[in-house]
Amino acid sequence: MMENMPMSASNDYVIQVADSPLQVNADAWDALLLTQSHPTPFMRHAFLSALHTTGCATADTGWTPKFFLLERHGNLQAACAIYIKSHSQGEFVFDWGWARAYNQHGLKYHPKAVCAVPFIPVPGSRLMARTPEDRLALVQTLLNWCAQQRLTGLHTLFASDEDVTALTQAGMLLRHTIQFHWSNTEPGYTSFDAFLTSLSQDKRKKIRQERRKVAEAGVTFRVMEGAAITPNDWDFFYRCYERTYFEHGNPPYFNRAFFGRMAADMPEDWVLFIAEQNGQPIAASLLAINASNIRARGLDLEFRPKDIEHVAYGRYWGALERVDCLHFEACYYQPLAWCIEHGYQRFEGGAQGEHKLARALLPVTTTSAHWLAHPQFFAAVDDFLTQEREGIGQYVNELERHSPFKALPQS
Repeated sequence: MMENMPMSASNDYVIQVADSPLQVNADAWDALLLTQSHPTPFMRHAFLSALHTTGCATADTGWTPKFFLLERHGNLQAACAIYIKSHSQGEFVFDWGWARAYNQHGLKYHPKAVCAVPFIPVPGSRLMARTPEDRLALVQTLLNWCAQQRLTGLHTLFASDEDVTALTQAGMLLRHTIQFHWSNTEPGYTSFDAFLTSLSQDKRKKIRQERRKVAEAGVTFRVMEGAAITPNDWDFFYRCYERTYFEHGNPPYFNRAFFGRMAADMPEDWVLFIAEQNGQPIAASLLAINASNIRARGLDLEFRPKDIEHVAYGRYWGALERVDCLHFEACYYQPLAWCIEHGYQRFEGGAQGEHKLARALLPVTTTSAHWLAHPQFFAAVDDFLTQEREGIGQYVNELERHSPFKALPQS
């Protein structure tokens, strides 16, 4: 169902709220995404549609979608996806303590609204807009709608800098979390060995030892890109991926059908590494890349492919056999070698994990923004986040003192 909200008298917006991505014009959505400063493949219409049509992110799984569209004279000016949540799983910005505090006071914390890509802790543009004014109007529309629906709050996760500006202007509270990202140097490492020479001696030695253990166990890798990933390859990857989740006591967020949609609709955005031992596959790791956005911008004379950074995103892995250090090889060293070979400028290793620092992924601060309808809890969370941000800053400073890279000579 497509809901029409009252038109904004000051800006002449026609505001629509769709219950499904299938009600949203895919070309218009993707065209707007490409004008943003930090587009990711996870905000493409095909990705969000696959989450919906395969049943991964629907009301049945606690993710009720709402797509907000602000149009003027038939042109899409701003848009975003939010989800009404009946739980706090799959978000990676943890608010379970807030939910407990609500419950202790006899209040319900859910349902709440989350502006995010389900299950994907990748920073990027969330509030797509033509202008800063359109983006602020979108935020205000979301807040008004959430208040009308009597939701407990609105939470925008892993937002871009432009999003944060609008969210702050609208009075939302900022929260920081830490991720670990690897950056290719300009003009780019010429090889993996060249990258290793930039590291301190102990870190370089450790990485070589870990890689040697995997090689001495007789493990080799096949690397498949895009359409070269066969259905059998996807099947094997899914066995590994599913096993990892079950070993941790949880069902996987994605089903096999979802990856089938990715293979059909967004094949160029995936790279698969399969580890083999004695001719048999034993493990797999999956890398997402933003190839489709780069290609689409390159087709538009207004943009050039270099206008968008080449980024790889470490996503999922699993193993059927235990081999010492195989996780590090499959999830870090193989992807980093691929990024260097293909000129990718950044590799995002995902949420959490201090062990990534020793493998040259440096701490990066990510930002979310939060509004709570209850005034007293809004004030309490404001105080909490002020203290938490100070702690995050100290944590980053401590991590930076343990940089894996060689110390620069004193000038």
